[in-house]
Amino acid sequence: MRLLLRFLAWLDLPANHRLGAAAGRLVYLLSTRFRLRTLENLGNAGIAPDDRSLRELARANAAEIGKGAAELAWALFRPAEQVAGLVRELDGWECVERLRSSGRPIVFVTPHLGGYDIAGRYLWTRLPIMAMYRPHKLGWLDEVIREGRNRGAAPDGSNVAPATLAGVRMLLRHLKKGGCTVILPDQVPGEGEGEWVDFFGRPAYTMTLTGRLQESSGAALVFCFAERLPEGRGFRLHLRAREEPLPADRREATLAVNRGVEELIRLAPAQYLWGYNRYKRPAGAPPAPGAIRW
Repeated sequence: MRLLLRFLAWLDLPANHRLGAAAGRLVYLLSTRFRLRTLENLGNAGIAPDDRSLRELARANAAEIGKGAAELAWALFRPAEQVAGLVRELDGWECVERLRSSGRPIVFVTPHLGGYDIAGRYLWTRLPIMAMYRPHKLGWLDEVIREGRNRGAAPDGSNVAPATLAGVRMLLRHLKKGGCTVILPDQVPGEGEGEWVDFFGRPAYTMTLTGRLQESSGAALVFCFAERLPEGRGFRLHLRAREEPLPADRREATLAVNRGVEELIRLAPAQYLWGYNRYKRPAGAPPAPGAIRW
């Protein structure tokens, strides 16, 4: 697998994306589970106006997810500056410059949309980012990801925090000093770390960490993603700032974050990770509102 990833990193981006798109379409064709979940999540989101459009969007989404898997090799094994150079266009970067000129800490809210590893690399090379990392369940994949991501890490590891309570404290100290971080807001959190709030019309157990970080640090939120341009031409980085505080109520704050994420997804719906089991109930979490209790 390591050799395959290095081969994908060796390819130029157009070839990398063509191979990834073909693999994504094949998985969509062969995996009934993946296909049905993609269709269900897209259908419930109400983005496609009719059944034909829904199926076309789902097939396009499968190709984009394949591209995302293939370009991960670029993000991990190409030099960080070369990866950051794939961002050809900036939409909204002036909000980041304004916030940084005033010394304001920033929490970049970056969902599983477009080239999220590319977006992270770009931000990492431009700003004082501290990122949290949760080890992957597959040991060999975790080793490969760590090897690649360590290319952008500080030699002493001071810009990487573990996904633990101690890591959250590290992150808060970094933000209070005027630093920045990147949060993936649409990962299903563990017990006691989330709230059931609406996400595209369905209750989704959503992490509260984004709101807690803003509340404790006074950071601005910048919702962002790297839109994948056609034919491997690179990426367009979209950034939308929310400088005012989130609602004080934890549930309302979490809902506001989901609304910001939805706005980004509507810019490039084919590039979201619709095949992810976003609406699952994690072990120990309370039932979703309206769910049958046994």
